Amino acid sequence: MKRRLPDVLHVRDYTLSIGSSVSYGFGREMVFVAVGWQVYDISGNPLYLGLVGLAEFLPLLLFALPAGALADRLPRKLIYMGSLAVDAVITTLLLVVSINGANQLWPFLALSFASGCSAAVGNPAIRSMTPTLVPFELLPNAIALRSTASQAVVVVGPAIGGLLFALGPELVYATAAVLMLIAVGFVVPMKLRAIEAAPFEIGSGSRLESLLAGLRFVRRTPVLLGAISLDLVAVLFGGAVALLPVFARDVLDVGPVGLGVLRSAPAVGAMLAGIMLTRRPLQGMAGRKLLIVVAVFGASMVVFGLSSSFPLSMAALAVSGFADMISMNIRSMITALATPDALRGRVNAVEMVFISASNELGAFESGVAAALIGAVPAVVIGGSLTILCALAWPRLFPKMAKIDRLESLQPVAP
Repeated sequence: MKRRLPDVLHVRDYTLSIGSSVSYGFGREMVFVAVGWQVYDISGNPLYLGLVGLAEFLPLLLFALPAGALADRLPRKLIYMGSLAVDAVITTLLLVVSINGANQLWPFLALSFASGCSAAVGNPAIRSMTPTLVPFELLPNAIALRSTASQAVVVVGPAIGGLLFALGPELVYATAAVLMLIAVGFVVPMKLRAIEAAPFEIGSGSRLESLLAGLRFVRRTPVLLGAISLDLVAVLFGGAVALLPVFARDVLDVGPVGLGVLRSAPAVGAMLAGIMLTRRPLQGMAGRKLLIVVAVFGASMVVFGLSSSFPLSMAALAVSGFADMISMNIRSMITALATPDALRGRVNAVEMVFISASNELGAFESGVAAALIGAVPAVVIGGSLTILCALAWPRLFPKMAKIDRLESLQPVAP
């Protein structure tokens, strides 16, 4: 059985990191289910569900860049452990709120903001750790397998959370807190590899210059800026997740059960792509493949928008998840390989802001467009714009489009 495992899972420290991510991910997804249900039960207003999301998103804008600088100055392992431990404490406080009746909204908003702060600080550190856990030749498999595990958690975690919630919200929070503490236990024995210093130095300057170094590096590195910005516009224009309730009720008439299936479809497609990438990493023409999968993502959104068939809509969403996973894998590889280790935390923080902002703004854009012109035209036009962006990007970022083998990328001097 051991021989059948991917080579990267034979690396002890990487396997520990996957165990930590899966354990924490299950706890996090279960908490999302419980918080969402309780907030809506208290308020009866979907606006408050949006406020919970906003409370988690705002800390990212406030703390992401400082957190990236912190991840480049302090031990990333300790930062990650601290973030996990804080989330366990927050989940325990949610347990206390539930035991006391959970009849007010402000504790959920306050704790969601605290959770967002923890994520903003911890994410640059964990995203920067992967290249230090595995040998260079196993990095593509490591990134693909981590993404696959994350998607599996997204598919299964909410279902488990829902089952436990039926027995009582206290059981959800207690289980999630234990899982988060187990995640800390996985991290404790991990040992990060030392990465050979690059033949250039990150210049020292003022604190503000150091804080903005990641942003300047992304702006001056065309292959990196092209990949991140392409992902941003694809999600901004082509994302349809925010409108799934409209399609489930008014277009496909499949009810809440069908809505759940539609929400799971992209994750299923992403899991399949992740398994494929783990077994067969991308070889040559990486830049061209990135453009192709973004165009496929846009096309799948057009098909979804025009479909009145539930199976076809589900298949289109699965294809979108499949294409998005490949796009994310290529972008993550470009970020990991083109960034000096001394800047890795700050660059990952910038990427995190770009991607998270595109998700939030994409949901807002979809809602506004649907209100103005209708859900179907909004999704079809958004998918079409994504395809046009994929066609335009080779002219805007020719170096990105010409990337052949990802392994040939080297850290770029800032």
